[in-house]
Amino acid sequence: MTVPQCQKTTGGAPAHENVAFRPVVRRNARTPDFPMIHPTAIIEPGAQIGADCEIHAGAIIKRHVILGDRVTVHPYAVIGGDPQALAFDPAVESFVRIGAGTRIREHVTVNRSLHAGVATVVGENCFIMAAAHVAHDAVLGDNIVLANNVLLAGHVEVGTNAFLGGAAVFHQFTRIGEGVMVSGNSSITRDLAPYTLVAERDEVIGLNVVGLKRRGHPREAIRELKEAFHAVYFTPGNIREVAASALASGEYKTAEAHRFLQFFEGGKRSFARLKRNENLAGAEE
Repeated sequence: MTVPQCQKTTGGAPAHENVAFRPVVRRNARTPDFPMIHPTAIIEPGAQIGADCEIHAGAIIKRHVILGDRVTVHPYAVIGGDPQALAFDPAVESFVRIGAGTRIREHVTVNRSLHAGVATVVGENCFIMAAAHVAHDAVLGDNIVLANNVLLAGHVEVGTNAFLGGAAVFHQFTRIGEGVMVSGNSSITRDLAPYTLVAERDEVIGLNVVGLKRRGHPREAIRELKEAFHAVYFTPGNIREVAASALASGEYKTAEAHRFLQFFEGGKRSFARLKRNENLAGAEE
């Protein structure tokens, strides 16, 4: 195996002849609107790096990546790699877009889209912990936390303010609603309605009331969500029809209750169902 000769950029960073590196700004000489890139990081030609980003040792930013401002990529993360799909043509020009302020920890992988001109998206101010995987065509909203070793399959959608616990795994095309909290080691194959607590294998255990209060949702919204939750999960019948009937009743006025009920109108998969046990009341307090 032949190792390419290294070159020096104007900033003193070693570079293989087929890889473009930006100059390095040391911590004690950092300037506004200028990314800090470790000399051993690899940034391919064509990648777009926003202002005040920080790329750590050994990180790889492929040419199909667009990083917003203030994104941090920790050692050995690979952003913009090809989709893990046997039929994928590497000549397809697809992308990864990472929102401003997002932090990506060690060994995270984020794959680009299967489709030309389309991006896998991670929103703003997300925290993607070590060894998590975001597959092709996933779309993550803002302020999401993926704990260590979370695995998102292709086309997964994650709503704003969701928290996905360590080693939780998600089937392709599943939707995780806004404000959902999933426990560690869960196995998710169905859609998760907004603001719910979910554990084990597709088991809804209550509303994420603590999260709602911490994010400042008004009391009236929480009250209506509790009523909508009971209407959907405790009424016999088709869950889509039950939710549509509740929405059409006009009883729910808050945006939160509407988002919860409207969630059941979409999706390609079925919905996680309620785990009925003696702890349910406590989960909703």
